[in-house]
Amino acid sequence: MRSSKQAAAAAATATENNRGISGHMFTLHQRLYHALNLGTRYSEGKEWKWKCTDIEIQRHVVRSISSFIESASPDTLHHPLVKDSVTDIVWALVWILQHKSEAVLSIAANVVVKLIRIIPNSILQPYSLCLVHPLAPLLSSRRMEVSIACATALNMILSNLSATREKSVWEILSETKTVFLIVSGIREFSGGSMATEYFQEMASLLSTILQKWSASRFSVWNDTKLMEVLEAMHENPDVSIKVALLKLYSGIGIIICTEFFFMNSIRLKIVKQRLLICMPALCGNGAMKLLQNGEALLQMMVLCMGRSRPLSVQMEGFRLAQRLATNKQGCLKMLSLCCEPIVKAIIDGMTGWTLSSGKIANDQMSLLVEACRLALIIRWDGEHHDYFWKKGIDKVLLDLLLEKFRNGQSVHLLTLEEQMSEAQEALKADVLLVLRPYMWDILGWLAIYCREDFNPNIHSHELLIDMLIRCACLTFTDSVRKGWQICQSDLSETFRSESASRAVLMMIYSPCKYIASKARSMLSEILKPTGKEYLKHSLRVLNFTLTRDNFGIPDMLQTGINLVALTCCACLPWYRSYIVKSGGVKTLLAFIKWCLSNDVHIGRLSFAPHLHNIFSQRLCCWVCKEDWEGNDILLLYGLWGLAELLHYGSISKNVDIFSGQVEYTEAQFVRMLQEICSDNSALGLKWNAAYILSYFGFYGFPCKLGRRIGKALDENEFADTRIILAKGESMSVHGVVLAIRCPSLLPPEELSHDEKASDGSSGRCAVDKQYGKFKKDIRLSSHVDNQALSKLLKFVYLGYLHAGDEHVKKLNILAKHCSLQPLSTMLGRRRPKWGTLFPIYDLTPALALTGHHFSDIILKPKETESICWKCRTCSLSLPHMHAHKVVLSSSCDYLRALFQSGMQESRSQTIEVPVSWEAMIKLVNWFYTDELPKPSSGCLWDNMDDEEKLHQLQQYLELCWLAEFWFLEDVQDISYKVIVSCLDSARQLSIKIIKIASELSLWKLAEVAANYLAPFYRQLCHTGDLEALNEELVDMIRDASVRLSQEG
Repeated sequence: MRSSKQAAAAAATATENNRGISGHMFTLHQRLYHALNLGTRYSEGKEWKWKCTDIEIQRHVVRSISSFIESASPDTLHHPLVKDSVTDIVWALVWILQHKSEAVLSIAANVVVKLIRIIPNSILQPYSLCLVHPLAPLLSSRRMEVSIACATALNMILSNLSATREKSVWEILSETKTVFLIVSGIREFSGGSMATEYFQEMASLLSTILQKWSASRFSVWNDTKLMEVLEAMHENPDVSIKVALLKLYSGIGIIICTEFFFMNSIRLKIVKQRLLICMPALCGNGAMKLLQNGEALLQMMVLCMGRSRPLSVQMEGFRLAQRLATNKQGCLKMLSLCCEPIVKAIIDGMTGWTLSSGKIANDQMSLLVEACRLALIIRWDGEHHDYFWKKGIDKVLLDLLLEKFRNGQSVHLLTLEEQMSEAQEALKADVLLVLRPYMWDILGWLAIYCREDFNPNIHSHELLIDMLIRCACLTFTDSVRKGWQICQSDLSETFRSESASRAVLMMIYSPCKYIASKARSMLSEILKPTGKEYLKHSLRVLNFTLTRDNFGIPDMLQTGINLVALTCCACLPWYRSYIVKSGGVKTLLAFIKWCLSNDVHIGRLSFAPHLHNIFSQRLCCWVCKEDWEGNDILLLYGLWGLAELLHYGSISKNVDIFSGQVEYTEAQFVRMLQEICSDNSALGLKWNAAYILSYFGFYGFPCKLGRRIGKALDENEFADTRIILAKGESMSVHGVVLAIRCPSLLPPEELSHDEKASDGSSGRCAVDKQYGKFKKDIRLSSHVDNQALSKLLKFVYLGYLHAGDEHVKKLNILAKHCSLQPLSTMLGRRRPKWGTLFPIYDLTPALALTGHHFSDIILKPKETESICWKCRTCSLSLPHMHAHKVVLSSSCDYLRALFQSGMQESRSQTIEVPVSWEAMIKLVNWFYTDELPKPSSGCLWDNMDDEEKLHQLQQYLELCWLAEFWFLEDVQDISYKVIVSCLDSARQLSIKIIKIASELSLWKLAEVAANYLAPFYRQLCHTGDLEALNEELVDMIRDASVRLSQEG
């Protein structure tokens, strides 16, 4: 009885499990397993796999698999009968593909394609690695139908690959040389000898790989023969070939629109197939190579962005343009070739939309987003700003912001009160909320780069701009009012508020008098009822922030908004006074110190999710050296706010700021600001720090090289020029420093030795040759003030000067006379203009022909390998550099001691530097710029062969050794970090690096290499690679291996 009940229960369970499964499908399932049972099952690790060498059984299994998966309906795909069969199906197909039986390969590969198309990705995802491995090598199969099917299957797998498996899959693709196989196949494609389908599938697969893995890009865009083959195919009349070309070019970063698309006599009839899939130029090096001769490329791209193109084509055109404009260099290069048409395309993209029942269609919204993203090219200054104003960008923004005004209602017909009311009401609408952060950013950038004399009535109507300013101020004050306690659901609204707040800040401090005055008056008007409470709240938030340990993005976001609020109010007289009386200055000082002490680094991207896109994490080799904000946006706002309070004279004496403070004195604050100017901070931080320093009597741009060269000013050693004032007083200086840093102080003839008279005479200087160097006297006018000149020379040598208010006027006159515009800007305490490059201390022009006139030492490398050499200054036939003792001795105590020793070497005009020519060039660059050139990086480094990598690292090993010998700590530190960083991505070089390091007694680097070799110690013992090393190095690697095993 009990047994019958169990049987009935089992039958019921079976019936339930098979619900939805037809009898036919159940029969096919049984036939499938009957076929599989003809093979052999074996265990590999924890998995049971299938194998069979009999070709007929393989064919039978493949056909059974095909019939079974074809019988599955959408309702049964997640049924246990199907899901539980997938493992056996996959392993059977893997074995058959790996066995490579010609008679079965074609149908097996096609069944894999069928499997991927039918079985849900969630079920197949765990088997991605298993399938990729046998499919990749078959891309080079002699049978085209096999290659095509394998390419199709791989493309589908890679397109749906989860991020967690990307690294493992790329290792398989690298191991099987998949990119090489694809490129080789495309190279051989002639259009006649191979099927069109072959090129289509190979091109599509390659495009997918380029998108996902940055390491694949260099070998493609740098393959000249491949590019020539593709270019030759442009004239192929086959439509499908052109489609495949577009897909491939899009993955590389090129957009090609052949005349096929634009000939009026031809009408496109392809509907289901996307003709243009322009993935962005993901590799910075590749993108810049494309832009070198990019006129045709950009013309085609603009045509694709035109209104007459399908929306999907337009969007891909916008995306490509966005990627080409990833950094300032790429953006300005693109705009130099095709500025006005790009701006027109953006404006068209932002205006071609309509509402239906209060909503906008999804495809139109997607196009709007892409157009707005591309419009952010205005974050860099240039001619394109003028075109945006000419095309009516203010009207476009207002239409997007206040949809009501698109329906015929005119702004100028409303009173001020009505405008305020309408703006408040329209801002509550939620139709285009996703676009608002873009709109505020665009408005802010337009304002911050707007010219001082901009007249809104020329290209626009001032009431439109007024309305935009009013809307931004309303949104900004509302964000401050809402407080800093944010629920997660409110976070998106706060992100939008941040963009509006920032736009107001940029408008208030716009160089344009009209925009700045309007923004200030409107903000003041809106703040009237509760402005004092807003400021109280902002100060309270900032003070509370200084006491907190846990600080998340929402907290930082509100802190940033409140910092912006203080900075905006700092230019409004009543509110500025209230900030100072409420201790706002000390709060900002404390906040600045808090940021620096706690390493609070956060970039604007953390506040602006709208600036992210799906391609951001796929980029490689893009360098943005000219970023104004960097990753310290909170510190930037803090410095900006303090600078404005100082600018308006809100603090009578600087000493008042630091009264009662023991831990944070004025001297410490000044040193901190000077460090910001000297380190790798973003341009905005440097400028604001230098600007604040001017209120403490320090004018200029502190830097490390200036501090080193500045030591030579008060010493007569190596001085070759004497400045004589009217009263007979004189100053000894160095001609090379003046020639590069302040050439106006030298007579014109001194800047070109070749133009001198044969006797060396001139109307303004006397020349005396002693010990191979010239002594020059320069007589200055009686109008030149002695103290002003002395301080100006401080700037020339140090990069900055210290002066009281009584000297500023004379200094400014002298600075203008000497064409030292950056110094004049600081002396006049003029606000730094957003985006302006920070003045750098660069003496490298002294290494050119102009500086040879002042050279008093020649540097020769240890050895040179067949370098053809001809010097325009001297007769030496071997590679050398004409240098200057004042520069070398200022940065190197060893050389300083050598030059002053009185020994024979000190009188020699030549010094042999015991490193290679390439290493010496890098070292001299550091002496003259304080920058040690870095090796190739990104895809250039990744695709370099080991021999070239080792050659580049050898130079830094030499420098690391020489730096220890010459007491160059900075050079040693930089070289060490470069070597370690490069070894981390090229660990196969560790065995050679450890040997070279030991020969140079660089034991710290030897330890690093040993740690990289530790995981492979046993393998190295078996291969015999350790035999090239001495016993001490082998012991070092063994010890590192033991430590690694002990750490688990």
